[in-house]
Amino acid sequence: MITPVLLCGGSGTRLWPLSRKSYPKQFVPLVGDETLFQASARRLSGPDYAPPLVLTASDFRFIVTEQLQDAGLDPGAVLIEPEGRNTAPAILAAALHLATTDPAALMLIAPSDHVVPDAAAFRAAVAAGVPAAQAGQIVTFGITPTHAETAYGYLELSAPPKDGHATPLTRFVEKPDAATADV
Repeated sequence: MITPVLLCGGSGTRLWPLSRKSYPKQFVPLVGDETLFQASARRLSGPDYAPPLVLTASDFRFIVTEQLQDAGLDPGAVLIEPEGRNTAPAILAAALHLATTDPAALMLIAPSDHVVPDAAAFRAAVAAGVPAAQAGQIVTFGITPTHAETAYGYLELSAPPKDGHATPLTRFVEKPDAATADV
């Protein structure tokens, strides 16, 4: 079973006034009738998936369970971050939780505010990565960018991906500076 770990502790400041600190973008129906959080949880549900493990802030714990129930999904475990410390500590908390509750689980880390137009293709990509993950490798998923952007990091691959198959990663480049992004 794949255990989806949904990260939803964001502050909601980028899309104000629609998204705000008390109700960040992942809990708002920006695209379609369901929220980005609900769409993420639905995308990572089904026979190959355990109920999601959700990491969120205390302010959002009731929104998380309510939105999962409204979507007809099992809320699973909800871990409350005592203080927002970004992605790495949240992933560590999820890994430690799973190590004690289900040591054989495959952990799939997913932000809860992404729009993925083809959920079936995404699930197929996840399924294709399972053997490598079971062999102890870290598997990452991404899109081919159209341009460099200073707000996002990127993965440098050793070769271009072919037909959606895995390509070894050379390095991760954290948010490039403006000079690099303009190249």
